[in-house]
Amino acid sequence: MKHSPGFLAIVNDAKTRVKEWDFREVKKRLDAGEKITLVDVREDNEWARGHLPGAIHLGKGIIERDIEQAVPDKSATLVLYCGGGFRSALVADNLQKMGYKNSITMDGGWRAWTEAGLPTEKTE
Repeated sequence: MKHSPGFLAIVNDAKTRVKEWDFREVKKRLDAGEKITLVDVREDNEWARGHLPGAIHLGKGIIERDIEQAVPDKSATLVLYCGGGFRSALVADNLQKMGYKNSITMDGGWRAWTEAGLPTEKTE
């Protein structure tokens, strides 16, 4: 997907302030049993087609409104992902402003995870 220059500019700005792990790092930490909350920030229709096992869904349009109820612990490690890692970077930046200091964006997102053949699930 070709993104517009304005969108890429705000994503690149956000990425200067947020931590980023690639999908391999996320998988390694999950396999090691680290306490991580996976948060899918994609649209409802993207979530319905599949998501990472154990993830919660808080789309980019509502996450700032609903995160404090869904994850009240602001010290929790949140790994946010979207299709490729751009929307999740914007969300991680906003969540940090809300006090979630361990908000991490997954570089490569859903696309990299699935292209690597890693497990996914669908919610019935």
